[in-house]
Amino acid sequence: MSNSTGTVGVGLIGAGVISDQYLSNLVTFPDLDVRFVADLDLERAKTQAEKYGVPGHGSVAELLADPEIEIVVNLTIPKVHVEVAMQILDAGKHVWSEKPFALDRESGQALLAAASEKGLRVATAPDTFLGAGIQSARRLVEAGGIGQPLTALTLMQSPGPESWHPNPDFLFQDGAGPLFDIGPYYITALVQLFGPIARVTALASQAFPQRTIGSGPRAGQSFDVTVPTHVSALFEFESGQLAQSVFSFDSKLGRTQFEVAGSTGTLVVPDPNTFEGDLLVYGGGEEPESIPSTGPTQGRGTGVVELAQAIRAGRPERASGELAYHVLDVMVSTAESGLSRTSVDVVSTVELAPALPESWTPADGTFGA
Repeated sequence: MSNSTGTVGVGLIGAGVISDQYLSNLVTFPDLDVRFVADLDLERAKTQAEKYGVPGHGSVAELLADPEIEIVVNLTIPKVHVEVAMQILDAGKHVWSEKPFALDRESGQALLAAASEKGLRVATAPDTFLGAGIQSARRLVEAGGIGQPLTALTLMQSPGPESWHPNPDFLFQDGAGPLFDIGPYYITALVQLFGPIARVTALASQAFPQRTIGSGPRAGQSFDVTVPTHVSALFEFESGQLAQSVFSFDSKLGRTQFEVAGSTGTLVVPDPNTFEGDLLVYGGGEEPESIPSTGPTQGRGTGVVELAQAIRAGRPERASGELAYHVLDVMVSTAESGLSRTSVDVVSTVELAPALPESWTPADGTFGA
């Protein structure tokens, strides 16, 4: 049951590697009260709780039974994100989920419907777009800093994570690959700058049916690749603007690029897989103008605070389930277009929340204990 005032109680399900990034931030935010860490491995839950000074640890059932916990951060593996989120909703609690929101449209729609029926919220990573880099880019575009925004180009090229990741298999299976693993960062940022996407035309390919692990205890082992490893997409927005994006695990030249071309200038946007980075604006002169970004740079968990504040204020959260579902719908449509070699209409849409105020930071307490 949600309280109406005071700090918001938070619990985490999943004490794996990513929990360090979340916990190191969440325990410092004054609007949150991190109360419990749960995991199937009870010892791992205990270790993480003690490491970050969280008072409770144990099973998922114990976490869900705590009436003081209002938001549960779901850090489980992607294929059970929806299943675990449903359990959280059934316990009467709001959900913050790591990406992906879901692996298919049907389960994503079911999750949104369940939350709506119960009067609860499902918010979802990435929250990188709440960081200084993307928020500053959005404010500049909305203020006319490059004139009328016209087109965008985004590139994410790498040789693939198997060279450094000790267990990369899942990153080349359904629900992952460069589109579903990295795409949420870029597509979410594009939607923040241009609005909802109406149509996608894509091509996709797979370089090799198998890949070999390059480091760690499994180095030298091969695994099957079941998804495209290179996706080229053309997005048409409801506004009529266009973006071209490449998501690739097939390039020995690692590269990230995010450009927005406007009628009076071109903006180089910081890496959307980060929370910071300054802006570069090319206005026709010999050198670009470098503009410092302003806003929060704390990292993962920023969206959990913004969700907590939205709950208390009775307003929509910015990293909403509706936004995450639209991004999922775009990615599924992109995958379908790549297979069919035809354009695919994106049925869903989303109403964007306003940009964050320039002075907003999760480090500020906005309601008393």
